[in-house]
Amino acid sequence: MSDSPVTSVVEVAEPATASVPAEKTTMDIVEIMAILPHRYPFLLIDRVIEMERKVRIVAIKNVTANEPHFTGHFPDFPIMPAVLQVEAMAQAGGALLLTEIPDRDNNLMVLAGIEGAKFRRPVVPGDQLRIEVTVLNWRRTAVKLLGKATVDGVVACEATLMCMLVPRGGKKAEVGAEAQ
Repeated sequence: MSDSPVTSVVEVAEPATASVPAEKTTMDIVEIMAILPHRYPFLLIDRVIEMERKVRIVAIKNVTANEPHFTGHFPDFPIMPAVLQVEAMAQAGGALLLTEIPDRDNNLMVLAGIEGAKFRRPVVPGDQLRIEVTVLNWRRTAVKLLGKATVDGVVACEATLMCMLVPRGGKKAEVGAEAQ
C-alpha cells in the first residue's frame, strides 16, 4: 500500500431531459424584416416586445420627425396619419401570423377589412406607439384581429382588422407565367 493520497474524480451526469428550445417571444428589427416584406418607409414596427403564438403580439413603433409623411401631414403640426396607425397594427398582426406560415416567401398577408376604427388622440413625432394585437379568429388563410395602439398608456387608435393570406405575385405574376 502506498502512503500517497488517492484522489478520484467522479463525474455526475446531467439528468436525461429533452432539450426543448424556448418559444421566441421578442423580435428585433432584423428578425421582423425576415418575416415581413415591408421596407422603409413603409415598415411601421420597430420591435416586438411580447408574443404568444397564434394569440397575441405587442410591438413598438418609435415615431420620428424625419418620417416622409410628416412633410405633408401637416407641415406646421405633424400628425401620424390614422391610416398608418392601422397599417402598423396590421403589420404587427402579420409578424405574429406569418411566423406560423412555413412557405411565407410565396405568400403575403394582406389587409382585407377594417371595422370600428376609432382614433382617440393624435400621434406625433417623439411618441412611442405601443401596438397590441389579439387574435379573435384564426383560419388557415384568414384571420380576424383586435388592434389597439397606445401612447403613454392612452389609447390613440383601435380597430378590428381582417387579414388574408394570398399567393405572392397575384394575377400579374400568373399571367406572366402563362405567357412563357
